[in-house]
Amino acid sequence: MFIGEYEYKIDKKNRLAIPVKFRDKLKKGMVATRGIDTCLSIYTKESWEKLVKKLRDLPISKSKNRAFNRLMLAGAMDRELDSQGRITLPDFLIKYANLNKNTIIAGLYDRLEIWDKQIWEEYKKRSEASSSDIAEALDEIGI
Repeated sequence: MFIGEYEYKIDKKNRLAIPVKFRDKLKKGMVATRGIDTCLSIYTKESWEKLVKKLRDLPISKSKNRAFNRLMLAGAMDRELDSQGRITLPDFLIKYANLNKNTIIAGLYDRLEIWDKQIWEEYKKRSEASSSDIAEALDEIGI
């Protein structure tokens, strides 16, 4: 399980170190793709396969399903850790997530999210300000 929030920098060659505690889970490779909310998502191969099965089962007759499949699948890239525990991010994914040098890597159970630090701070501030509303909505589903 991926949990926690970590700050790392993207170097001039678009390489980003992955937190040491996550590297074992990603040794067999990973998939980087566009995330939701202006970030990137990193999945283990196993988690990615589970997601793809769900996406494959969505009816393609609905435009929102086709759009979501395109968002997630067309931008997906296989990635490997280098000898120093880094991944190289392609330019189009960096541009999509508006990543600058300073990033946040957030562990979210079955995936990592990579955020530009400033965008993450703004997102967190908005989420924390509405935490009561979020909690009430989750209460309706038994959480």
